[in-house]
Amino acid sequence: MRILHTSDWHLGKNLEGYSRMDEQEAFLKDFIGIVEENHIDLIIVAGDIYDSYNPPARAEKMFYDTLKKLSSGGKRMTLIIAGNHDNPDRLVAAGPLAKEHGIIMIGTPKTIVSPGKYGDHTVVDSGNGYVEIEINGERAVILTLPYPSEKRLNEVLYDEMDTEIKKVQSYNDRIKSIFDNLSKNYRDDTINLVVSHLFTIGSQEGGSERNVQLGGSFIVDGSCFPEKAQYVALGHIHKPQIVPGTNGIVRYSGSPLQYNKKEINFKKKCFIVDVKPCEQCSVEEIEFKIYKPIEIWKCKSVEDAIKKCKINKDRNCFVYIEIMTDTYIGEEAIKLMKTNKKDIIEIVPKIVGENVDNVDIGSFSEKPFEEIFKEFYFKERKVEPQQEVVDTLLSIMNGGEEENETN
Repeated sequence: MRILHTSDWHLGKNLEGYSRMDEQEAFLKDFIGIVEENHIDLIIVAGDIYDSYNPPARAEKMFYDTLKKLSSGGKRMTLIIAGNHDNPDRLVAAGPLAKEHGIIMIGTPKTIVSPGKYGDHTVVDSGNGYVEIEINGERAVILTLPYPSEKRLNEVLYDEMDTEIKKVQSYNDRIKSIFDNLSKNYRDDTINLVVSHLFTIGSQEGGSERNVQLGGSFIVDGSCFPEKAQYVALGHIHKPQIVPGTNGIVRYSGSPLQYNKKEINFKKKCFIVDVKPCEQCSVEEIEFKIYKPIEIWKCKSVEDAIKKCKINKDRNCFVYIEIMTDTYIGEEAIKLMKTNKKDIIEIVPKIVGENVDNVDIGSFSEKPFEEIFKEFYFKERKVEPQQEVVDTLLSIMNGGEEENETN
């Protein structure tokens, strides 16, 4: 069986207010091509399809249009689980209609998938947390654990599992207990897989993931996964990687786009897994394009930054500008940079020298509020506030009587 593992699409996500949906649409178009060119039998999407519980209509349309094309009239099967960003109920709402296209949608750990025909393929058997599928005469047993929040985890353990599991305390041990119990459905004549959305010890975060662990309590280690699993497809971490100590079979596919400036130093990819019953899987990495890169420009001066903005005005990229300076960056300089280069996310002064005046807090009573705010803003950020920010604050202080025309 040929499987493609992907996750963390985060459809509808933005970068500091800048939409990423044009890039996401381009990625999805290319992704369909990757699936078709590599003759994939089963696509596994390991959570965080959307970026929020209430995704934009365009994001939902992109998702469903993509699923329909991936299906190829029911010839290809797709299995999708919810991540911590997804609304489980909303995600699976189209499940009954998706069935005829070979699409299985699983929102919560308690989900029992209905057996029957899914496009040209079949769900042979299923139960609380697992599904057995048949694709082109090959069978696979897949343990499915969508994002297991504390509440959902307790529901699974205490409502469905035996009483001994109730004594288990740690999050890791509870996850392990679930997998130990579900792995009893594995057989020697089936391909044995796991798909889940969680955080494992030793994994390197990409930078834009939403934290799902509190004080380390929502973390598991590689030993919690079933020994008989031939491949474990994980979501949540945005950096593609192998979970340490798992012999390459437990992997995060990562996100398809650079969603944060911390994600620009590693490649985006998906994994193609070839596997047969009782045999070790082989994994191939497929790199994705960078549709609109995030760049960090380190400039020696304000003049250097302005020059760089002019030279690169036609480049299609998001930019963080860091400027070495011994004084504040004036509003006119900021305006000039942004006039020449679109999609500047942030301009950060790196103050050098000792020519920065301190704010005299004791003199505040003698100054108008606007001036006090500007001094405080500069003290905290080492850059003057844009006038629209000041106008917005003054409007709020005046009870909202003045409407800010820029909003």
